[in-house]
Amino acid sequence: MVGREKELRIRFAPGRCELVEEDVDVPSRRVLITGATGLLGRAVFKEFNENNWNTVGCGYRRAQPRFEHVNLLDSIAVHDIIHDFQPHVIVHCAAERRPDVVEGQPDAASQLNVAASANLAKEAAGVGAFLVYISTDYVFDGTSPPYKETDVPNPLNLYGKTKLEGEKAVLENNEETAVLRIPVLYGEVERLEESAVTVMFDKVQFSNKSANMDHWQQRFPTNVKDVAAVCRQLAEKRMLDPSIKGTFHWSGNEQMTKYEMACAIADAFNLPSSHLRPITDSPVVGALRPKNAQLDCSKLEMLGIGQRTPFRAGIKESLWPFLVDKRWRQTVFH
Repeated sequence: MVGREKELRIRFAPGRCELVEEDVDVPSRRVLITGATGLLGRAVFKEFNENNWNTVGCGYRRAQPRFEHVNLLDSIAVHDIIHDFQPHVIVHCAAERRPDVVEGQPDAASQLNVAASANLAKEAAGVGAFLVYISTDYVFDGTSPPYKETDVPNPLNLYGKTKLEGEKAVLENNEETAVLRIPVLYGEVERLEESAVTVMFDKVQFSNKSANMDHWQQRFPTNVKDVAAVCRQLAEKRMLDPSIKGTFHWSGNEQMTKYEMACAIADAFNLPSSHLRPITDSPVVGALRPKNAQLDCSKLEMLGIGQRTPFRAGIKESLWPFLVDKRWRQTVFH
């Protein structure tokens, strides 16, 4: 379904250029993406935008010129963009997602992860929008995996606690909400530090120096493209079936420690891995982490929703622009 709108465009001709008004097709389904400048938000924006949705993204520090500049802590600004755009769906990707940062800045993290989410849910309810709230596997303590949506959360760190409080806040303020819990993410990063997976690439590449890698915590690295596809599929199914709401889980299905991820990255790029050292003790610094918070994804799978990219294929696509030794590109891609 599409509508028609007028749009101003510059038309170039020999010796001159002119501003003309042209009709353009505009998809009738509208979606608003918060945190659209982040790793997940960019992928979600792209997924909807490329699949016949009228897509608006908002961000804060890095928003303009591509996205709308919106401070989610400014309730008036949030009200205005939602009521002006009238989205059918809102995907709430914005969050403070770094556990150690949350521990150091608890008030700021709670404002974004809980208070802003609650307000967004209220505003979504005001226009009848379906809200998808992105949450985390860190709401679980990691002692009894795999976890179903009905299992009782028990977060070990403040990040998991704020995201769990955010879940409760959005569901209390808007019954027409889907909570989507996901694990550690990777994808097409703008810088390696954007993901706890891709940040390991420098340690993998610089094999002249040994590197200690965690071999205790069990993770399920998940490509942001897959999460984006799940968000879109969930939204489109919801447009046809109002009963689609509540809590859902999605995750990659390859279980790996960070050491195993690093070795897989090395293998994907034909790089040595003998300098990587597995550390099997539980971490003693930083926020507590669950040992294994594997998510059971059967609820979404039963709905016919899901997409999974094999880790080696996804990580190669994500990291090749950051390959230091360009000679390796010949062996990897040719």
